[in-house]
Amino acid sequence: MDMLFSHEDLAFREEVRAFFKENLPETVREVVRRTPSYVSKSDMVAWHKALYKRGWIAPAWPVEYGGTGWSVTQRHIFEEEYSANDAPRISGFGITMVGPVIYTFGTQAQKDRYLPSILSGDELWCQGYSEPGSGSDLASLQTRAVLDGDEYVVNGQKIWTSQAHKADLIFCLTRTDPDVKKQEGITFLLIDMKTKGLTVKPIISMDGGHYLNEVFFDDVRVPVENRIGEENKGWTYAKFLLGHERTGIAGVGKSKQKVKKLKQIAEIERAEGGSLLDDHGFKSRISKVEVSLSALEITNLRMMSALAGGGNPGPESSTLKISGTTIEQELNELLVEAMGFYALPYDASMVRPDANEPPVGPDHSVGLMSERLLRRAASIYGGSNEIQRNVIAKAVLGL
Repeated sequence: MDMLFSHEDLAFREEVRAFFKENLPETVREVVRRTPSYVSKSDMVAWHKALYKRGWIAPAWPVEYGGTGWSVTQRHIFEEEYSANDAPRISGFGITMVGPVIYTFGTQAQKDRYLPSILSGDELWCQGYSEPGSGSDLASLQTRAVLDGDEYVVNGQKIWTSQAHKADLIFCLTRTDPDVKKQEGITFLLIDMKTKGLTVKPIISMDGGHYLNEVFFDDVRVPVENRIGEENKGWTYAKFLLGHERTGIAGVGKSKQKVKKLKQIAEIERAEGGSLLDDHGFKSRISKVEVSLSALEITNLRMMSALAGGGNPGPESSTLKISGTTIEQELNELLVEAMGFYALPYDASMVRPDANEPPVGPDHSVGLMSERLLRRAASIYGGSNEIQRNVIAKAVLGL
């Protein structure tokens, strides 16, 4: 693909920048600078609706379902500007994950019911995949769904359910046949979070924040019409969804912004005989990450190009997940190391922009430890990196 920007591409970049300048409040930008993972639901939904109103909420979707029709280059430019302008992350569970499953495998009634509210942000989703003892070995899940007339009765537990406390609906993998090969007895259900018998309990992660949850199902009744595709074929739809999730998890724009922030901090912070950026050892570590990030960016563009040509993200998308999360974690480590002792006195309340006490260290130290602690899980969620290497070995290399 052509890596040079045309005059039309440059004009598009200016259009995107103007939109962010006019529509993204500075107060929200400041929240994202301090704590990108804990933007309030109201701020996230407001930004979602601003993108929806402009027609930019689902760049990867087909035009007939509400996509933008952008070229791969335009989508890349948009992602870069999105991160560079400190825009809040939109919940990907609807737009990136279940939305494509619904418009690819769902009935017309399901498309009419769910796609408009996913696009508008009127309903938020969460993902019911992992269970105690069934994380990386997802196909071993035990949450049961038993058919009773025209309803499934669901019993079991999901864990590590991100943003379940903010979600209106959950897409869930359930076991409908325990007597066959584990991948062949799974059914994909869409469940309203307000359904009787469904309970959400918080999990407080080691950064002190509430991002994760447990979800319990106690005789939760789900209409058969909420099933995606065929009964016992859910693993097929789950793999399709995971391919989209891992494609979106590369986070190239986000990491490029972290590199920029890291260099700014390294120029300010002092080391022996000059700035930290003058330290050959530290500068070498930054350069190594930048090289890896450049390689990831090219790989991501190649896969986006394949998708634009009508393909689907296959097992190759695991490379994006591995590289993207490894780079993210290394950058978080470097940012904390750059601040030295000032990164250590961590108080979770300080990441809020309305905190009424000054930070212990420089203002640019706020939030670095929060991201480092929370995103230690990045190499686990979305399928652990060890599992991704197995996927590549078997499905890509044929080993």
